[in-house]
Amino acid sequence: MTPATQTAVKNGEAPATGADRDPVVDNRLHGFSREELHALLADMLLYRRFEEKAEEAYAIGKIGGFCHLHIGQEGLAAGSIKPLRADDLVITAYREHTQAIAKGITPRAVMAELYGRVGGCSGGRGGSMHLFDTTVGFYGGHGIVGGQIPLGAGLAWAIRYRGGDQVCVCFMGDAAVNQGAFLESLNMSAVWQLPVIYVVENNGYGMGTAFSRVSVTEMEARSGAYGIPAHTVNGQDVLETFRFFEGLVERVRGGAGPQFVNAVTYRFRGHSMSDPVSGTYRSKEEVEAHVQGEDPITILRDRLMGAGLLTQEELEGIDAGARAASDDAAEFADASPLPDPSTLYDHVYAEINPHGRLFLDGRDRGGAGG
Repeated sequence: MTPATQTAVKNGEAPATGADRDPVVDNRLHGFSREELHALLADMLLYRRFEEKAEEAYAIGKIGGFCHLHIGQEGLAAGSIKPLRADDLVITAYREHTQAIAKGITPRAVMAELYGRVGGCSGGRGGSMHLFDTTVGFYGGHGIVGGQIPLGAGLAWAIRYRGGDQVCVCFMGDAAVNQGAFLESLNMSAVWQLPVIYVVENNGYGMGTAFSRVSVTEMEARSGAYGIPAHTVNGQDVLETFRFFEGLVERVRGGAGPQFVNAVTYRFRGHSMSDPVSGTYRSKEEVEAHVQGEDPITILRDRLMGAGLLTQEELEGIDAGARAASDDAAEFADASPLPDPSTLYDHVYAEINPHGRLFLDGRDRGGAGG
C-alpha cells in the first residue's frame, strides 16, 4: 500500500486512481509529454533488464563477490536522478547499478565493472559496490554502511567553496540513519547550509532487520533535531518522484539549504544475491503483495495505457530495446580483458601537492607565501 493510499484509507476516503490524479490534458499526463513518459518507461525497463542480466551473470559465475540488485526500486532511481543537471553530483551506497546508469555511466561500463574487467567504469577494480565516474558526477558506490554520507557533505561543501550552483544528492539505505556519521553530517550540513539532499531509500529493511525493530523514531523525524526539512515521497510512483525532486533540487540550488527525503520503496529481491527473497525475515505473501501492487514499471505502464498514451506494440518495442542494451552490455563485459596483474598497485596512492597542501578550487598555490 502506497503512502497516498494509506492516508486515504485512514481518512475514510476512496484511494485516488491514476486517472483521478492525472487527467490527460493536451496529450500530457501529470505535465509530462508522451515522449517524456516513454523515455521514463524506457529508463526503468533498462534498469530492470540490466539487473536481471546481472542476476543471471552472477548465477553462472561471471560476476563474483557481492552483488546487490535494485529490482523494484527503479522508479526512485529514475525519478530522483533524471531531474538533475549533468554537473550535479550523486553519491550513494552499494545498491547502485541503476543509479549509476541514470547518472550517465553507460550500461557497458557498469556491466564490465561488475565482471571485474578493464572496460569497467572503475577499471575492473571496484566491482558491484564501487562504481565511480567523476566525468558524469557519480561519486560511488560505497560498501561501508553510512560511509558515503560525510563524503556527500564534503562534496556539497566543495560546491560552496568553489562558488558553484550544483546540488549533491546523497543516497543511503534506511539502516544508515543509525550511524553516527549520519548525525554528524546532518549537523555540519545544517550549520553550513550546504546544497545537499539526503535521500533514504526506505525499503523497510536493513539487510534482514525491519527498521521498526531498531528505531522508535519515525524516519521523517530523523532530521528534525538539526532543523533540516523532511519530506516523504512514494518512490514507486516515478511521476510523483520526478516532479517532487525537480522542485526540491531547484529550491536547494536557489539556497534553501540541506534537505532530508524519506523515499518509500521496496526491493523485490533479497538484500544481496546470497540472501533469499522470502521465507526468512519476509514472508512470501508480503513480497508478492508488493510485487503485484507496487511495481513502479507496472504502475507507469498501466497509467499510460489507461490514458491512451502507450500501445502494446510501443511497450514491446521499448522493452526490446532495453533487453538488447542489456545483452550488449553483457557481451561487451565478457569480451573485455581482465586487469593486468602488473598494474595491481596503480591508483593506490594519490599524488601529493609538492607544497604539501591540497586546494579544492584546483589552483596550485605554490611558491613563496603559498
